[in-house]
Amino acid sequence: MVVVKMPFGLIVGSGFTKFLPLQSARKITVKTRFGEANCLLGKWNGQEVVFLRRHGEGHKLLPHKINYRANVLAMRQLGVKAVLATAATGTLRQTLPPATLLIPDQLLDWTKQRPLTLFEDNDAPLVHIDVTQPFCPTLRQRLLQAAENLGVQVVNGGCYVCSEGPRYETAFEVKMFAQLGGDVAGMTAGTEAILFREAEICYAVLAIVTNWGAGLSQQPLSHAEVEAMMQQKLPTIVQIFERVVSDFDFPDCSCRHSLDGYGDDAKQWLSALNKLFA
Repeated sequence: MVVVKMPFGLIVGSGFTKFLPLQSARKITVKTRFGEANCLLGKWNGQEVVFLRRHGEGHKLLPHKINYRANVLAMRQLGVKAVLATAATGTLRQTLPPATLLIPDQLLDWTKQRPLTLFEDNDAPLVHIDVTQPFCPTLRQRLLQAAENLGVQVVNGGCYVCSEGPRYETAFEVKMFAQLGGDVAGMTAGTEAILFREAEICYAVLAIVTNWGAGLSQQPLSHAEVEAMMQQKLPTIVQIFERVVSDFDFPDCSCRHSLDGYGDDAKQWLSALNKLFA
């Protein structure tokens, strides 16, 4: 039996200053119902990969300005079934110092003004997806296995708080998030997790603790320390991602059935949307 490998999606953010070593790489612009997404297509150890910088070339897009829906629909249009993402985060706990790697399993969405559904048009079906497990459990397990095989210490589980940005949190917000059960705070992965679940695409995050949250350190917050920590962790991130992508066999997963409760209407509507703009 010939196993056909589907494209694997990779999304990177702050501090990811170089492209992955992709073979036969080419840039493409994907048109979607919600705008355009710029991607890099190529192969990584024989696996087809769709590479996307969420902040755009040169890190020009602030978190609340990212066209998340276009990025998600572009991945779906290109046949992607699984997506790994990096997330630079501030820690909410003294027990998770900077340089910690964490694979979150829960989410607190604290955004205020972002579109959080693909099903927004007047003719779209009404969809209420289940995000009991907001990050794909299958993909999370593969990340954990890859890190273990490489001898890299990671924290298994934790709550990612997605704040609106672009400002950092206040000291009292950090206290509140921690009291609510949050472990790390970022500005992007929560929105992606919700939209990828609507698109029936597996999605997991490798969170890098780049800085102390407000009030946990005497040092002022700066984007420079975020980028510096990401640069320090970049080789490890690439190693973990490479191991997951190379070994991934695209098993069936509950993420790919998130619309099953809506009959064929929701799936057909999304497929028609993709064909319309392909």
